[in-house]
Amino acid sequence: MTTVLLHGLGQEPKSWEAVASGLEGEVLRPDLFAPVRGGTATYQAIYQAFARYGEGLGAPLRLCGLSLGGILALQYAAEHPERVRALALIGTQFVMPKGLLKLQNGIFRLMPNGVFRQMGLPKGDVIDLTNSMLDLDFREALGRVSCPALVLCGERDRANRKAARGLQEGLPRSELRWIPGAGHEVNREAPEALAEILRGFFRETGELGGRD
Repeated sequence: MTTVLLHGLGQEPKSWEAVASGLEGEVLRPDLFAPVRGGTATYQAIYQAFARYGEGLGAPLRLCGLSLGGILALQYAAEHPERVRALALIGTQFVMPKGLLKLQNGIFRLMPNGVFRQMGLPKGDVIDLTNSMLDLDFREALGRVSCPALVLCGERDRANRKAARGLQEGLPRSELRWIPGAGHEVNREAPEALAEILRGFFRETGELGGRD
């Protein structure tokens, strides 16, 4: 079975390298921003590109996403429940905190262009992307996620604790776990612990769903 790891804003596929090395089976780490570089960098454009990518993969899939990657994975699992065997969401919001995003964009506007190279998109595209996410609200979509879901959050990730609890309450087949000592970027800060948790979760969901 294929596992797809989806990075967050400010990350790139190699951000998952240490985690991927600890997982079993085929592990893919797509560059989420590649399809929109030089074009329209909006959430919907990125999601549509990812949905096309997902359709090209054999089902069932295991999806694991951090932050922006988690939002994409959540939407895909809600819209294509027949294709997703297991869903892991890390530091993921399901109703966008508008005040925080607007504050973040205000800070982005003051930052030099060079800082954005590590985000995988130029400054203007990052601002356009976050602006396009202001009205995202997946509360009604949570009930359409039929696969087992694992909600993860670093114990120091204060900004996403409330959302983690909300996801656990709203997703029909979910559990919530906290990652000791980690902040938001769990895949970078605690890759070995994260890989161990994901291995156990994926093995359990594989057994529940049968062998592939």
